[in-house]
Amino acid sequence: MNEVIQSLWERKSTRVYEEFQISPEDKRLILQSAMEAPTAGNQQMYTILDITDQEVKERLSESCDHQPFIAKAPMVLIFCADYQKWVDTFTEAGAQPRRPGAGDLMLAVCDAVIAAQNAVVAAQSLGIGSCYIGDIMEQCELHREMLKLPEYVFPAAMVVFSYPTQQQRERKKPERCRLEDIVQENAYRRREGSELRRMFEKETKNRSFEEWAQAFCNRKYNSAFSREMTRSVEEYLKSWM
Repeated sequence: MNEVIQSLWERKSTRVYEEFQISPEDKRLILQSAMEAPTAGNQQMYTILDITDQEVKERLSESCDHQPFIAKAPMVLIFCADYQKWVDTFTEAGAQPRRPGAGDLMLAVCDAVIAAQNAVVAAQSLGIGSCYIGDIMEQCELHREMLKLPEYVFPAAMVVFSYPTQQQRERKKPERCRLEDIVQENAYRRREGSELRRMFEKETKNRSFEEWAQAFCNRKYNSAFSREMTRSVEEYLKSWM
């Protein structure tokens, strides 16, 4: 196992930090690494918002499901799927662009999250931890106003960066599914009940499959934040449909 692969296997979300700042040099390396990510047609259909205003961090820590650690992070980046800059570029050139659609959004989201993961991997190599914050997709109206997002810009991912505490470095990474549970050959095949139960054996060591699945469904899928995320993303989509 080489250093890159070992880094990928060891990386886990960091929500408790040492009180160290990230140097300007390391920050620039992380941002430059994000920009080296694969991108459709070299279009870089994203804009990275570097949140340095402490008041904005505080507001985000509340609007993103009341998570105080966001406000304490020395580095907060929001990776926005950005087709607005291309619409503006085409218009500036007199190219008469069509209205962006759902396919354009999905491609831009891919660009944005690939860049985000490059940043996460680069940070890990520097000993800097990270945590994705999916809640940035919630509260569409508030975040549009707070971040001044135009019509064709969607906040696809937020990542906070920090130096993890020793306890965070040493804690066990959550167990992933087995390779055969995730990888299928050539075409998709729906899993039967016994396969689903086997896939999630890692979650059911101390309780039944039914107890775990029902509790997880209520905590994640049927939760208020999940419903708000769906509502909010549907609001963003109105511009793209």
